[in-house]
Amino acid sequence: QVQLVESGGGSVQAGGSLRLSCAASGRIYCMGWFRQALRKEREKIAHISPGGSYTYVDDSVKGRFSISRDNAANIMYLQMNQLKPEDTAMYYCAAKSSLSCGGSDYNFWGQGTQVTVSS
Repeated sequence: QVQLVESGGGSVQAGGSLRLSCAASGRIYCMGWFRQALRKEREKIAHISPGGSYTYVDDSVKGRFSISRDNAANIMYLQMNQLKPEDTAMYYCAAKSSLSCGGSDYNFWGQGTQVTVSS
């Protein structure tokens, strides 16, 4: 059984930084981060390949956010710098037992962690 637990969310002023963590258990391959702002659809912002060599970061956060993973510890990270008020959302860790990391068809989800950025 795959379990994902996020941590690291919180409130920060614009321009600040946060690092989200996702602790994983079970057999997973691709991992990613999604976010959903109030009254908006969930969007994928990043994913990382099983070995960590290949990453994708959405244009909306490229240059400010980075994704990484420590497979020895089974933890994935999202480093968020230069945060903006529009980054305010619930952030979700996701994973799938597949070698194809593209798309949004992730079948394992964490409970989410709130990120709030004030101006």
